[in-house]
Amino acid sequence: MPVIVQYIVVRDGDEKMTFATKKEADAYDKMLDIADNLFDFLENSNIVLDETRKEEISLLFAEKREEVMPILRGVSPKANNDRKKKVASSATAKPRSKAGAKRAASKRAGTSEESHTASEVKSDSKSAAKATARSKEAS
Repeated sequence: MPVIVQYIVVRDGDEKMTFATKKEADAYDKMLDIADNLFDFLENSNIVLDETRKEEISLLFAEKREEVMPILRGVSPKANNDRKKKVASSATAKPRSKAGAKRAASKRAGTSEESHTASEVKSDSKSAAKATARSKEAS
């Protein structure tokens, strides 16, 4: 007989959602806390909305908080998306170390880590040429 662990988010005595991991349940609970705070903010504002609309707006902002926060900081959504695209493309294009470059190249080529890329072979031959030139100057 299997044992299944479930995490249930309960608000005001009502079961809101069931999750398989504690992390997911905590994230959802935090989102509901944010929505409650936003609802209170809208309730105390001069904006005339019915309770259902206030709840919908507060839940929307809480669910999309990662997109809303930069807007509240004054960053346009388009500029933020462009920045994310640049970071994502540069992260895939530039490995941080030679070992990372070898792994990335071997994954793309489907070869082992010990194979050399064309740029590594060129840099190795340049290093060898410099070493040969230095040894000739020294003698």
